[in-house]
Amino acid sequence: MKLVTLLQIAGLLHIGLLVAGALMPRVVGFNHHIAGLPTFLRRLFRVYLGFIGGIIIAFGCVSYFLAEALAQGGAAAAALLLMMTLFWTARFAVALFVFDMSPYLTNAWRRFGYHVINITFLYLPIVYGYAFWKGVTQ
Repeated sequence: MKLVTLLQIAGLLHIGLLVAGALMPRVVGFNHHIAGLPTFLRRLFRVYLGFIGGIIIAFGCVSYFLAEALAQGGAAAAALLLMMTLFWTARFAVALFVFDMSPYLTNAWRRFGYHVINITFLYLPIVYGYAFWKGVTQ
């Protein structure tokens, strides 16, 4: 499969992550859990969620619409690909070693979605890392 196609698939996968992220507060009872926090902290968590969502949108758009430029390499492409590789590698590690989602995986759909998300978290750093490596070795 062509690198451009792999990058565009990565871009589209970001949409799925946004959908999962939008469902997450309801699934985990986010508003209930943060209700007792001071207003500043409640707003801080919501702002963080917004910023993370914005980064996911940006990564997805760049991956899909600028896949050709990323695949061709160059300093800017390499820098962005390295950043996305590190971001998604860290996110995959957090999914494996930090978050315990078992209390929320209460039905087959949630368990299925959880596995799909983790496969996505694995796919993204592999594709971005491969594109980075290919770009710097050209």
